[in-house]
Amino acid sequence: MTRKNYSFSTFSNNNCKRIRAAFQQLAICNLASSMEDSSATTSFNYNKHLKEQFVSNLNGSSMLEIFSLALVIPVIVLLRRAIGLNFVSVSHISQRLSKKDDIDSAKSKYSSAYMVTMTVDFLFIVIPVLLLHTVLSEWIFKLALLSTFFILFCLLSKRYITFSSSGSFQPRDTVEKSISSFRVVMMIITCLCILAVDFNIFPRKYAKTESYGTSWMDLGVGSFVVANALVSRQARNVHSGGWKTALQSTCPLILLGVARLASTTGVDYQVHVGEYGVHWNFFFTLAAVSLLTSAINIHPKYCGILGLFILIGYQIVLVQGLNTYLLSDVRGMDIVSQNKEGIFSIFGYLGMYLVGVQMGYELFFKNKYSASSHRNQQTRRGVCAFAVILWLLTLILNQHVEQASRRMCNMAYVMLVLAVNFEVLAIFMLSEFTPGSNFTALEGAFNQNLLASFLLANLLTGLVNLSVDTLFATSNEALAILVLYAFVLCFFTGLANFYGFRLKFW
Repeated sequence: MTRKNYSFSTFSNNNCKRIRAAFQQLAICNLASSMEDSSATTSFNYNKHLKEQFVSNLNGSSMLEIFSLALVIPVIVLLRRAIGLNFVSVSHISQRLSKKDDIDSAKSKYSSAYMVTMTVDFLFIVIPVLLLHTVLSEWIFKLALLSTFFILFCLLSKRYITFSSSGSFQPRDTVEKSISSFRVVMMIITCLCILAVDFNIFPRKYAKTESYGTSWMDLGVGSFVVANALVSRQARNVHSGGWKTALQSTCPLILLGVARLASTTGVDYQVHVGEYGVHWNFFFTLAAVSLLTSAINIHPKYCGILGLFILIGYQIVLVQGLNTYLLSDVRGMDIVSQNKEGIFSIFGYLGMYLVGVQMGYELFFKNKYSASSHRNQQTRRGVCAFAVILWLLTLILNQHVEQASRRMCNMAYVMLVLAVNFEVLAIFMLSEFTPGSNFTALEGAFNQNLLASFLLANLLTGLVNLSVDTLFATSNEALAILVLYAFVLCFFTGLANFYGFRLKFW
């Protein structure tokens, strides 16, 4: 029997039967060729190789599309705030629940109203974001144009908003909450994409690239690093406590990395080796960056300079031949060769983190005791300026030095991640000029449990993949599963926040 190669990105929803038949034929071929391997018959994930192929050899999308996604999604959140329909105040709940003598009555009184508000947030934020990554993906440029008009309207209405007699339109101290909103949105996007990518309904152009290129999912781990750097102890110029404290805070990440490695191996879960390597994963990268930055005891105003030196040095080594080694499919038996992508990319993520530390210090913490309105204005201008400069640097590096590569975490990729994150943050700064509250119940819930929500999303993603044949699901089935998955994630995150549960290691 002859094997055939199928390009998954060329099929549309109308060709679902054709996709199903193609996958079934390929699955039969793979099954026939692996009958001699007794381990294949005991696998929990019999479509493992097909799923790995489904997310391999992809080239991503254009930077304009990434820019448009980063523009539309925060605007969706701002529109939700402007609509209102808040059945209970999030801050009011927090104040009531903080009183020990009133905790039982407060819980019974506000639980229903809180969950209703969370449901409204889910319908107006999570569902549109999910649709944007699936059935509405082709509308992204039109939606970006509408979002641009909305932003321009907010800016042009500044004078009216500032002098309006309505208290809900007055400028507010939004720096801290804008940072929180930015981190929450990045987490929600990540949680939705890690499962959606396994379905045909998710555009292949948004999935991670194989070697060079830019895609929406490429930004995941980089955004985690930037989000942590901007509000880190180093950025706040707070003593980290030395190696002992660093090891204590990093041990949970290492344990999570080991647990992920053990669990994926134990159930024969699909793993794209070209992403980090054979044994490496996301948690090991975060742990390595955390340990290395703890060893660098310098003032935050110099961290960015050191980070740039590291990035420039790493980029020079890459173009001198290291990039060929990292992108090669040839692997030796030693641990470094087996995990070359994950190990060498640490230099890029370390430089990214240090640059983020200095940016966080200069923008958010250097003048934190100055007048609130003046600080807001300075910070907003600084964030917008950085967003523009970083996008220009991304285009220059991508065109004249080396194309962006998530796999190597080269300099163009680092600048792309910083540019997108600062673009999102800049848009959230506009909440000062939009009506309504400056924080939704959904944002508050995720903000209290960013790590816990990510771990729950990973657990749910694994359960779905092991119980549902994601490759053969129709568009309707995929959308239904994704909506249910998103609802369960938001429900338990909201429940944890309402009852005061918080998972935090550092």
